[in-house]
Amino acid sequence: MKYQKLSEVIALLDNPQRSDRFVKHLRTAVLEGEIDAVYLPERCTLPKEFQRRGAAGKYQRSAREMLIEVTPAFERWLVETSVALASRRNVRTVVSAQSIEAGEVDFKALAEETRRKMQASYKKGQALGLSRGKAAQPKGWPKAKGKAPARKK
Repeated sequence: MKYQKLSEVIALLDNPQRSDRFVKHLRTAVLEGEIDAVYLPERCTLPKEFQRRGAAGKYQRSAREMLIEVTPAFERWLVETSVALASRRNVRTVVSAQSIEAGEVDFKALAEETRRKMQASYKKGQALGLSRGKAAQPKGWPKAKGKAPARKK
């Protein structure tokens, strides 16, 4: 059997700035049973450089080192993942009439999300109205039934 460390595999990536995404994809593949790998006690430094907002300088993160079994399935997965990371950008498509008509975003999914938001907003408003109605009446006052009584002049 042939084994390869995670740090060696990351060094083979075309774009080192995508190394953090690669590690996430690898962990998911191991979790789902597509790839066999084990954690090692040491850590490896990712080549991606991060920058904090409002602060000078860059920093790097580290990940737990893994030993991966190199199989034809792993090699296939590695090629597919490398291509996906190189070609796919995580640019969020702006929802507009043009993007919906062009098919860039899923209209049905957006409609379902809108429906859920509207229902949550409606339920929140109902709960708020009910709580205010109960809180507005001081203790000891009789409960209101129907119309308010007419005032005496």
